[in-house]
Amino acid sequence: MSQLQSILKYQEIDGKLYKLERDLAGSDERKEYVKVKKFLETAPEKLDSLEVKATAFTAEADALAKKYAQAEATLSEFENIDDLIKDGADVSFLKKKAQSIVEQLKKIKAELNALTANIKATDAEYQKLKKQVIAVQKQAPEVSEKYKAVKSAQDKERKEIEGELSKIAAEIAPEFLEKYKTKRKEKIFPVVGELYSGRCPFCSMEPPLAAQSKLSSGIECDHCHRIIFGK
Repeated sequence: MSQLQSILKYQEIDGKLYKLERDLAGSDERKEYVKVKKFLETAPEKLDSLEVKATAFTAEADALAKKYAQAEATLSEFENIDDLIKDGADVSFLKKKAQSIVEQLKKIKAELNALTANIKATDAEYQKLKKQVIAVQKQAPEVSEKYKAVKSAQDKERKEIEGELSKIAAEIAPEFLEKYKTKRKEKIFPVVGELYSGRCPFCSMEPPLAAQSKLSSGIECDHCHRIIFGK
């Protein structure tokens, strides 16, 4: 059996393994397992992010509260405005200054209200996510067991296919088999094919003239990246 025939036979049998993998990947059990796994992996980072966000909001609110208190203290000095006027202070200037402080207080209060709302919203989001994590953690073992059961149901057939592949692999040059397996890992399947009417059998692109002299040992299609053979 030629190298090409051997690799095509290998690919034919590998197609059964590929189908098993696709069936498993498309199963509801695996989809749920992946969903739960991904959620539990990303949740801690999201919780930390929300904590950092809440801490920053709180620190900003504290700083504004101090600023508000300082502005209030300054405004309280104007309670003795009559005495200041008696001492010759400019009434117009004092009124403008007092009004400026009042406007500043209004602005600070609005910012504080917005920050308070943000802190509450962030805390609510944190608490909601935390409850979700607890719920999913309880659900995870059952989801994992269901996925394992579906995967285990394929074990016998998978091992038989892998045994067939091992026998044929002995007839294929190691470097070419490695190239095939690399393509396979890239989710490319079928991997190998024979030139059809001078074109790639998978995407119908014609290989460049410079590469056609190497077709007998296999070249990579520039378009679909599969390995094609020709005489």
